Amino acid sequence: MLTTRFADGAPDWIDVGSPDIDTTTAFYGALFGWRFRSAGPDAGGYGFFQLDGRTVAGGVPAGPGQGPPAWTVYFRSSDARATAEAAGQAHGRVLLPPTDVMGQGHMAVLGDRAGAPFGIWQPGRTEGVDLAGEPGALCWVELYTPDVAAAAAFYRRVLGLETSGVDFPGGTYTGVGPGGAGDDAMFGGMVPLADASGDAQDGPHWLPYFAVTDTDAVAALAERLGGAVRMPPTTVPGVGRTARLADPFGARFAVLASEASAG
Repeated sequence: MLTTRFADGAPDWIDVGSPDIDTTTAFYGALFGWRFRSAGPDAGGYGFFQLDGRTVAGGVPAGPGQGPPAWTVYFRSSDARATAEAAGQAHGRVLLPPTDVMGQGHMAVLGDRAGAPFGIWQPGRTEGVDLAGEPGALCWVELYTPDVAAAAAFYRRVLGLETSGVDFPGGTYTGVGPGGAGDDAMFGGMVPLADASGDAQDGPHWLPYFAVTDTDAVAALAERLGGAVRMPPTTVPGVGRTARLADPFGARFAVLASEASAG
């Protein structure tokens, strides 16, 4: 699972783009108990979702021409410019070149060779989110891709990530973690896009998971709040109970009540 002991290549930030940040704020506030704090008058409407005073994510207004509402997962880099160049050399795309964010750090948005967008965060004064791996915070990420082997090679070259096979009932899961850190540092996985059921039509993407204590209750609440259940609550032996959801504007995310937390 994720922690805030960030290593190069590991997720260290996440944000959601929304055509109506007030509605988005109300949804996630009711679902996870988040509160929204503006980053200031010069931030273009950007702000921080906080849980008990600790930042768990960001939110930004997304107007026409800026793509559909979506969550973006950012991975830590000590050199955002070099990472962007490596993505281009590995047949990816630079969707937003490295940019200084008011001295807090440098960000970039890239696309992998299959088209899945992802972010890069080079820490400045802000290391990353304040909370991870706990209820209401990011705990896991998954890449849905048409070619797991090609994706593994891309992220190894660009972010230094390593993959390993994890046996589960019915098959093998491709786990992902920082290079040289071992299985204990695994923070996500790669899944064939064909296995994404209804999400496959949306194309390759990174899917963030937020930790919860009761998956069924959160899924039911998301529907009542105007969101959608894209995959109903399902128990994964040895892992926990998960569901794939969407907010009122269609931004995809998942929730997970882990067996460890339940225990």
